[in-house]
Amino acid sequence: MAELRQTPTSLCCCRKSSPTSGTRVLAGPGPGSPQRPLVDVASASNFRSFQLRHFHLDLRLNFAVKEMSGWLVLDLVPVQLGVCSLVLDSHPSLLIHSIDYKVPGTGQDEPVSLTYRVDPFTDFGSSLNISLPAGAVKLGRLIQITIRYTTTDGPAIWWLDSELTCGRTRPLVFTQGHSVCNRSFFPCFDTPSVKSTYTATVRVPDGVTVLMSASQSSFSKADRVFQFCMEFPVPSYLVALVAGELQHVDVGPRSRVWAEPCLLSCAVKKLGGSVERWLAVAESLFGPYLWGRCDIVFLPPSFPIVAMENPCLTFIIASILESSDFLLIDVIHEIAHAWFGNAVTNATWEEMWLSEGLATYAQRRITTEAYGSGSRRTRCTTGAFDHGVNPSSLMNLFTYEKGFCFVSYLSELSGDVQRFDAFLRDYILQFQFRSVVAQDLLDLFLHSFPELSPDCQREGVEFERWLSGCGPPPYEPNLSAGTALIGPVQDLCDLWTTSEPPDPARLDTFDLSSWSTFQIVLFLDRLLDASPLTPSVMAALSSQYAALFARLNAEVEVRWLQVALRSSFHPEEPRVRSFLQKHTSRMYTVPLYEDLAAGTMKGVAVEIFYQTQHRLHPNLRRTLIGIRGDRRA
Repeated sequence: MAELRQTPTSLCCCRKSSPTSGTRVLAGPGPGSPQRPLVDVASASNFRSFQLRHFHLDLRLNFAVKEMSGWLVLDLVPVQLGVCSLVLDSHPSLLIHSIDYKVPGTGQDEPVSLTYRVDPFTDFGSSLNISLPAGAVKLGRLIQITIRYTTTDGPAIWWLDSELTCGRTRPLVFTQGHSVCNRSFFPCFDTPSVKSTYTATVRVPDGVTVLMSASQSSFSKADRVFQFCMEFPVPSYLVALVAGELQHVDVGPRSRVWAEPCLLSCAVKKLGGSVERWLAVAESLFGPYLWGRCDIVFLPPSFPIVAMENPCLTFIIASILESSDFLLIDVIHEIAHAWFGNAVTNATWEEMWLSEGLATYAQRRITTEAYGSGSRRTRCTTGAFDHGVNPSSLMNLFTYEKGFCFVSYLSELSGDVQRFDAFLRDYILQFQFRSVVAQDLLDLFLHSFPELSPDCQREGVEFERWLSGCGPPPYEPNLSAGTALIGPVQDLCDLWTTSEPPDPARLDTFDLSSWSTFQIVLFLDRLLDASPLTPSVMAALSSQYAALFARLNAEVEVRWLQVALRSSFHPEEPRVRSFLQKHTSRMYTVPLYEDLAAGTMKGVAVEIFYQTQHRLHPNLRRTLIGIRGDRRA
């Protein structure tokens, strides 16, 4: 996922899966490693009892009633003795119609109906408990479970009326599974520790194109049926679907851009041939790209995050096209996930830094190789993970940046960045299409660099402090190459974060119109840290820069408006209204509504909400109602 702005998590835990998809044991790469069962506190399922070999989805999309209906077929092999039930992660929004089973190869002609019950689990899901006949379950023998169901308004599925799309002519639907939402798309082992291949059949009305995170696809025009096959094992959260009025242009030998017709030419122009260039740089660093296709689909402003690294098909918000700088960094970050996160995945959400920290490091290695060392930048710090906590709430800069700092620390210990690149290639080769824990990474690291083994008692090798401790990182990488860019930002911040406006003559040396988007965003982030600012400082800031900020992109504008709201600067209220009328993604609306509700303009928040609620996704409406504390809507 592209970088988010929130609050802390820490680095912790251990596990590695065996080469076979769906098998679950903890083991290091070296001989004699202990084996222990993995616990995932975010999953209600008994995933340790089965190997999931494959699953198939057969769905019909009904835009009129905003439902997906059909069935799911699970190919399961029991791997524990005495298993008498199958427990899957589910969600109250899923309507289960029937469940049956077959045992292939036994001459069983008709499926046998199964009894089941749905139990509460947490506020982000429930458990589907399916009773299995004793005679049907034998250790190592394949069984097929078929679940017929209908989706309603669960958190994974985003139905957009035509007015919420970019073209405003046809409705659109997309799914967003990260991190534990896909249990409202289909019943599953909703844990990153379980990977499997999948196929899907999707039936749609005329004029609708369906895409999925799959390596192969086909389409029958006569039947309006799309077929998909993901031939590489993936965890449940990386199964994604989008359907609507979508067109494409090839931008490279293995990549194409998808978007609504009104966006397509702009998206293609912005990306050009860059995707293949970035892929080639990444391959030179981390080894072959494993997924075949590397397509990108641009989604309407209601997409709740910046981007999502669905294999073969990155989802990205269309508003990012306003900023070439952010587009570059976000697409490269999602490309980096093809190696770190998708090919090798964190086994539990406690250790999502294994995906995000490594992907952030890889993103910065790619940008360094492609554009020079001055293109890197960083922010650092961190915190913890409790039972029942929704992992989605832990997606924050700490996950990315402390993880990045730890990976940079390992690179520094290795003694040479090229040696560390080679280690990362070995890491991918060793664990590709598996799920791992931190200990797997560290065991391989120490095997690759034996001079750093704990037996050598080298001073400064502090893995336990990194993985178990809270607070700022013990090591921060050398970013001196970016000093020429960051130095002027800090100098300007120092001038403005005082009780009185700076002398205009001292501002003459700072030309923000020549700054990169990242420099301006960093400047505004530091002003946010210093907010509230005094009325006189805000008036001078607005006079000096507000017009420039308004001409730039949403990433800049939302930060400036947050500074204004936290400083109770009422002259910017019209721009706040205009921004919230235009932007309907939660990553922009939620921060502004939180600042409106916390300050002197709560009434403005209520007014804007009632004016725009018909254009907000129901999930977002519920979030904003909670922020406002107003339950009447």
